[in-house]
Amino acid sequence: MLVHLNIGSNQGDRRALIERAVALIVDILQPVEWRVSSPVETPPWGFSSPFPFMNAGMDLRIPQMAPEALLDTLQAIERSISSMPHRNADGSYRDREIDIDIILVDSLRMSTERLVLPHPRMLEREFVMRPLRELRPGWPDDNQPSECR
Repeated sequence: MLVHLNIGSNQGDRRALIERAVALIVDILQPVEWRVSSPVETPPWGFSSPFPFMNAGMDLRIPQMAPEALLDTLQAIERSISSMPHRNADGSYRDREIDIDIILVDSLRMSTERLVLPHPRMLEREFVMRPLRELRPGWPDDNQPSECR
């Protein structure tokens, strides 16, 4: 299955944290093939902070697995890198050392309490779309769900 992830950080050595996340993803998921976009730097999205984010997109082809199992694996990778929470107690966004989001899984459409695919706010986020289009020139194509076009 072809998966697109977005990996971001706005605390610490952002580039090194993203590289560590990529290395762990490759080590644990054992993709048949994978590519990482150039990093992009953008202001925080959805909250105010003086610390800009660095993000990179990652395409990887992995054996079939349930999307929520993939989510569990990626969240375990996040926790192994940083115990810093991604949100404040009220649910609002906050600064973080590492964040790994599942953006696309093939052309799958799903919505559960834990995971919505394709990512519901991807089109609003330059830090998601620039890396995605770098890795997939001409995206979206006819194989993408209509809400991604």
